[in-house]
Amino acid sequence: MTAQHEDDPRRRFSNRVADYVRYRPGYPPGLVAWLRDAVDFRPEWFVADVGCGTGMLARLFLDNGNMVYGVEPNDAMRAAAETAFEHNPRFVAFAGSAEATTLPDGAVDLITAGQAFHWFDPARTKREWKRILSPGGRALVVFNSRLVDATPFMAAYDAYLTEHAVDYKGVDHRRVLGDKLHTFLDGCIEWHYQFTLRHHWDDVRGLAMSSSYVPAAGHPKHTSFFDGLKSVFDAHARNGIVEFPYECEAYVGWPD
Repeated sequence: MTAQHEDDPRRRFSNRVADYVRYRPGYPPGLVAWLRDAVDFRPEWFVADVGCGTGMLARLFLDNGNMVYGVEPNDAMRAAAETAFEHNPRFVAFAGSAEATTLPDGAVDLITAGQAFHWFDPARTKREWKRILSPGGRALVVFNSRLVDATPFMAAYDAYLTEHAVDYKGVDHRRVLGDKLHTFLDGCIEWHYQFTLRHHWDDVRGLAMSSSYVPAAGHPKHTSFFDGLKSVFDAHARNGIVEFPYECEAYVGWPD
């Protein structure tokens, strides 16, 4: 992948789809139960999952019985979602973006966005989401965030990414979430849920490879990056395992 492609959010993950599917943490099922309590979310609601990627967030809503429109500009990511749900008639994929979904006016009751939210243009996205939402519709933004100060390993892992990843400071969603999110949603209700995953080295390597800021195969820093990351892993692993504590952060409201 060329540097030009890495700078284009629509194409950054094209060569990382397999690692994304296999290693990225999913969203906790409790998210849907919380939505039921928070906004009376129901299976008959139509959902637009914008920036749906490979379908991680869409899966929760399909399991709940919802009709889900997966909007994804990246061809490879969208193809992975279509393959994952090829036997589910309640999933339909669209080659659109947050700013231009291609969906009809008032088509959906809930718009969802996961990690992709930090790539969206707030003003243009807000106009588009207001257009496609039904009266009284809501928007949900949800992230899985590593708890970088929770353990010595997590602190070391984050410090290593900060120093050695290609553009980690520029694309880490924690650094852009606050300002963008709280100017985007009105009447915002929050949900926070912590969970921990246990990883062997192959899992850590695959998780890193799923991130656009990590040097891909063929990049001149690819080998040295993973040699250094393995050293960080080895220094903290116990019985060949490290723990990744996460917090799922969810925000539901109206595009203001």
